[in-house]
Amino acid sequence: MPPVHTGAPAIAGASTASSPVPEPHTPGRPGYRRMSLALFAAGLATFALLYSTQALLPAISEDLGVTAGQASWTVSAATGALALFVLPLSALSERFGRTRMMTWSMAVAVGVALLVPFAPNLEWLVVLRAVQGAAIAGIPASAMAYLAEEVGPRALVAAIGLFVAGNSIGGMSGRLVTGWAAQLGGWRAGLAAVAVMTLACAAVFQVLLPRARFFRPASLNPRAVGRTVAGHLRDPLLLRLYGIGALFMTVFGAVYTVIGYRLVDEPFSLGQGVVGSVFLIYLVGTVSSAAAGKLVARTGRRGALYLAVTTTALGLLLSLSDSLVAVVLGLVLITAGFFAGHAVASAAVSRTAKTGRAQASALYQSAYYLGSSVGGTLGALAYHEAGWAATVGIALLAVLGVVSITLYGTHAARAQRRMPACAAGAR
Repeated sequence: MPPVHTGAPAIAGASTASSPVPEPHTPGRPGYRRMSLALFAAGLATFALLYSTQALLPAISEDLGVTAGQASWTVSAATGALALFVLPLSALSERFGRTRMMTWSMAVAVGVALLVPFAPNLEWLVVLRAVQGAAIAGIPASAMAYLAEEVGPRALVAAIGLFVAGNSIGGMSGRLVTGWAAQLGGWRAGLAAVAVMTLACAAVFQVLLPRARFFRPASLNPRAVGRTVAGHLRDPLLLRLYGIGALFMTVFGAVYTVIGYRLVDEPFSLGQGVVGSVFLIYLVGTVSSAAAGKLVARTGRRGALYLAVTTTALGLLLSLSDSLVAVVLGLVLITAGFFAGHAVASAAVSRTAKTGRAQASALYQSAYYLGSSVGGTLGALAYHEAGWAATVGIALLAVLGVVSITLYGTHAARAQRRMPACAAGAR
């Protein structure tokens, strides 16, 4: 395995005064392309592993004799563990380096993935998935902080959009691979297939990721970390962004945890492989997240969020139809709206935090994946009790929450702009 770069300044015999000053990565430069491909592979592996059991839930329920709510814990345990561990692992990345944290996290997550197919029962499957989620926690927040440090400000939203696009490709390809592999050899074969795929992603990441040039190690001071986290939690804008991320992911977690059950039931009665193919819709998320930078440039951050949330709500309403075409179109709109909203909110966190970027991103990721756990569990329970309409009802409540937070942010921004004008008038 090639040596891992932590980003700490190298000690060389040549005078540092004669060394050229490094420049941030920008589009068109070779380093930017390598970085984008490496983090695309990391994003792909993250979502493929994190949601590897989601498309297989009906098969797991049937094979292990458990309900939709019980099977959903194979997803919620992973996302919940990620939400719990992302903050402490981001603190470790401040000391040991972003690239080192991402490399070791991916190695552990892929190693556990090779064990998951051999879980003897639901309990062991949930435990292994929780360990996997905890390992994955070292990737997203460290990746966001790495990008914020290494990429020029104007290219940051686009760079984060590409990482999120990797998430969408991972979510799609992971479910597609597991779905068809499961149809051929059962859900265990599906999980084995995704483990092999993410092993290849880890190799690509390790080979391509450029050395960090702007990272400076910080001491592991729990009090200092606590002060940084407390400062972020006192920032009204960051709090709103955390809430938006959590609520968007509540929608997405509810919809995609349950959709497999709906599509294998009447009136659709689709096979496991076909259900896995439905996740090709994630390609829409690849486009919408990568285009988030242009959307923000044209409409502003809040305008982009309003467009994303409106698209998501329309998709939820369409999905209530018993027409397969309407359901698929609804999923397209939900996916496009979710990934655009996530890219906008996560990029805004990185730009808002001037210090402790890893902790700021970690808090966002923690809220985001907590929303996934809550949405997946509540969505599955609602479906078990009252069908798809109940799942959509929970998702629409979360959408209403995003609208409320964004409207409040718009009102607060207008009030802040009026304050200098009032002060000038008073003089």
